[in-house]
Amino acid sequence: MTIDNIDIEVTLQKVEKLLSEEKGLSPAMRSMVELLVLLITLLVGRLNRTVATAVSRPQGIRTAGEKARRRVRGRQEDKRAVRG
Repeated sequence: MTIDNIDIEVTLQKVEKLLSEEKGLSPAMRSMVELLVLLITLLVGRLNRTVATAVSRPQGIRTAGEKARRRVRGRQEDKRAVRG
């Protein structure tokens, strides 16, 4: 995945490679960087799934929020028709 012309997967691979080559890094710092890499990897994966789902959703299928908004609009239109 690319964000602002940065290939996230390639960048994370570079970080992991540099982290494995670094000998003077404290165990605590190494663990923190590894945790950050893991979190970024998980978030990017989740973002990829969200984008793929949004793109591939058929036009005829509505989400629960869209259905609720349509019901509210319909009720509002019914009230206007009764008043007017």
